[in-house]
Amino acid sequence: MAFDTQRRLVSPTGASLNLYTRLADGSPRAVVQINHGLAEHAARYGRFADSLASRGFHSYAHDHRGHGFTTAPDAPPARFGTPSGGDKVIADVAAIHDLIRREHPRLPVILFGHSMGGLIAANFLQAHPDAADAAAIWNANFSAGLAGRAALALLAWEKFRLGSDVPSRLLPRLTFQAWANKVPGHATQFDWLSRDADEVRKYIDDPLCGWNASVSLWRDLFGFIFAGADDSRFSSAPRDLPINLVGGAKDPATDGGKAVEHFARRLRRMGFSNLVSTVYADTRHESLNEVNRNIIMEDFGTWLEQVTPR
Repeated sequence: MAFDTQRRLVSPTGASLNLYTRLADGSPRAVVQINHGLAEHAARYGRFADSLASRGFHSYAHDHRGHGFTTAPDAPPARFGTPSGGDKVIADVAAIHDLIRREHPRLPVILFGHSMGGLIAANFLQAHPDAADAAAIWNANFSAGLAGRAALALLAWEKFRLGSDVPSRLLPRLTFQAWANKVPGHATQFDWLSRDADEVRKYIDDPLCGWNASVSLWRDLFGFIFAGADDSRFSSAPRDLPINLVGGAKDPATDGGKAVEHFARRLRRMGFSNLVSTVYADTRHESLNEVNRNIIMEDFGTWLEQVTPR
């Protein structure tokens, strides 16, 4: 269970992007561009890439700025970079997308994002509405509302009080720690990720996972959330774009999947007509590492085949 290759791509932003690829088994039908979540890295998607390869899909997955083995002069670990770190993340995604188009010019490209990666995928679609042939936005929450505005105020206070871009002391309490406390009888602070204790332990034992994000990275994340909550920013996206949304009914990060359902209703109101939305029962945050992951990956593979006919 591993990617075929690991290489580097220098982005126009100056970042040296760590990129994993997995080629399809047999004749390829499309490419899936994977965007990982917060405080993790792209190598964790190797099993997903294997599943995709078995159905004829190439996978490209890179570490975002401040994550994994990607490096950038302005982005040490746990930061996207300043100024305009969020814009640079989207530009890096565009650089990977352009590479895919050069290496596989005849194949459709499906944009995939989990959690933070889902926020990034949506913001990429807003900036490049005609780039992807389909999009999968999983376990993402664009429903921050007043609580999000309050979090931004807290981050502004931290930035002023601490005087430098250091790990936020307040946001982990309001997110990761709060989500852990919503899991009855949780054994670790990361049980909110999955019911599979082995997968949770792998995350905890991984030195590239579970760290506290910087104040600036949190501010950039809320920038993605509020941009994704703005209907007008989707005005140029084609209304027949195939979209796949996934959530978990026991995921505290999306209010038990309610944020995913709200996003689906918004998209439908905007006229997106080719949309599939599924909230899986009893499922926590990391769909691809849950005990029912094989069912979820099978459902996704079936959807991919439907939207990428040979």
